[in-house]
Amino acid sequence: MLSRLHPCFQPSYTSLSRVLLHMAPDPSRPVETAIRTKLGDSLKPEYLEVHNESHMHAVPPGSESHFRVLVVSPQFEGLSLIQRHRLVNEALKVELSTCVHALAIQAKTPAQWGSNPTLAKSPPCMGGSKGDHTVEEKLKSGRE
Repeated sequence: MLSRLHPCFQPSYTSLSRVLLHMAPDPSRPVETAIRTKLGDSLKPEYLEVHNESHMHAVPPGSESHFRVLVVSPQFEGLSLIQRHRLVNEALKVELSTCVHALAIQAKTPAQWGSNPTLAKSPPCMGGSKGDHTVEEKLKSGRE
């Protein structure tokens, strides 16, 4: 069934046993599951949080379009913030080019996480698309 859907809805299901997950993967949320799997496979994080923040925006209920991730990985050692973000963006290039509209990234080394184990909060949606009545249509087209 998933194989017939848009590439954004075709996550690879592999083990994330090394990763401490904030929330367990939910197979009814294919985009969130794909994000967890891809970040886990590519960055081997010691800690990973994936938050679907779509409900905070002007999108239909159940959408998977706005996410916040916290990735703590030894692979970030010696890299600038922009280099870390590029690694995350590269891992999620399919999702970012199809159904993920917004991605907030916190990319920390284990030492940084150890000294400040917090996830920044997202600001409230300012309603950028609330007046755009084509948003639902655009989201549906990303699923076909």
